[in-house]
Amino acid sequence: MACYLSFVLLLLCLYGIYLTKALNGGFSVELIHRDSPKSPFYSPMETQFQRVFNAVRRSINHANHFSQGFSNLANVASSIVIPDKVEYLMSYSIGTPPFHLYGIVDTGSDIIWLQCIPCQNCYSQTSPIFDPSKSTTYQTIPCSSNSCYSMGSSCSLDNEQRCQYGISYMDRSESKGDLSLETLTLRTSDGSPFMLHKTVIGCGHINTLHFFGETSGIVGLGPGPTSLVSQLGTTKFSYCLVPLSQPQSSSKLIFGYDDVIFGNGVVSTPIILKGLYYLTLEAISVGNNRLEFGDSLASNSDEKKGNIIIDSGTTLTFLPNDLYSRLESAIANVVQLERVERPSNLLSLCYRVILEKSQVPIITAHFSGANVQLSAMNTFVLMDDSIACLAFSPTQTIPVFGNLAQQNFLVGYDLQKNIVSFKHTDCTKY
Repeated sequence: MACYLSFVLLLLCLYGIYLTKALNGGFSVELIHRDSPKSPFYSPMETQFQRVFNAVRRSINHANHFSQGFSNLANVASSIVIPDKVEYLMSYSIGTPPFHLYGIVDTGSDIIWLQCIPCQNCYSQTSPIFDPSKSTTYQTIPCSSNSCYSMGSSCSLDNEQRCQYGISYMDRSESKGDLSLETLTLRTSDGSPFMLHKTVIGCGHINTLHFFGETSGIVGLGPGPTSLVSQLGTTKFSYCLVPLSQPQSSSKLIFGYDDVIFGNGVVSTPIILKGLYYLTLEAISVGNNRLEFGDSLASNSDEKKGNIIIDSGTTLTFLPNDLYSRLESAIANVVQLERVERPSNLLSLCYRVILEKSQVPIITAHFSGANVQLSAMNTFVLMDDSIACLAFSPTQTIPVFGNLAQQNFLVGYDLQKNIVSFKHTDCTKY
């Protein structure tokens, strides 16, 4: 395990033997979709179609926040992250004794942060808020430490000289507080705890986001040094998302396992790291009709590399307006079903039918070096028991490869080789 000079990564080296031993075998944790019966957001009064409708609506709202620029906060670190991004949650504990929390899993964030007492300006969290004064393992990071400056953080203005973090969001909301060390405990899928001592966390005292309910904050899976992936000391993680139609089954988030994705059917494509995980989408095929991505968002050859975000927190797949228009036309030309008005003006191409495989053309996403063949569950979504709509939408900002397109795939990230791999998998049995 490579050790860097920064204090954060030095801490990882001190625990390197323990973590390497644990991660050689790998472990998995449960990913809780917000509409799962295990989720604190679950409403038994909602029908499955109401949950799908709300997921589509949230996805469109999220996409409106993507932008190629981001606002800066003076003297604090900034990240490109998305507000109100509640699709998948992770159950974990912080501190000693352990304090249970639900964090939003976000591949677009490079820090683990949570609301902390005292809350100077916080969103409404209905579950108890973490009080660091009641934990025997909580430590603030001093301004004099190497890690404070290596991450571009600032110092508090009081006499305690605590290191501060700050994240600005697309809608100008923010999270700010103390950069600290604390014990983080994950409950693995086999029921055993996995403890990560001296984890760097953001203890947020000012959080002006549009979160609500029992959500405590964000668990970042980005490539930065303070993300959960980096602090676990692994360069590999993966997930397997079960279909929305099977909420009784659990999705999995897997850390480690050098050979987690192997065998026939595996395809891989380069990751382009630009704050978020970007892939290069060259074209989309409807049957044998190949639709080139085009130069919608690229003014030079470098910009053509990394033209779409892969994101587990966005439901739909968003494409540039011209590519979406060509895709919709190509599908409409081959699907011989009754067109219907789009429900509540959310999705454009809708049919009156419960779709079967024989009625849906094969749609393939052609990434650089990897052709990902999408099934009906990846490309159409049932809005009620008789209407199915294309699960793609146009965007004027950054394209996104969403979680519907990734369901029933094992999706693996190798940050050493800088690739993402896909393998068709029945995630209900994984």
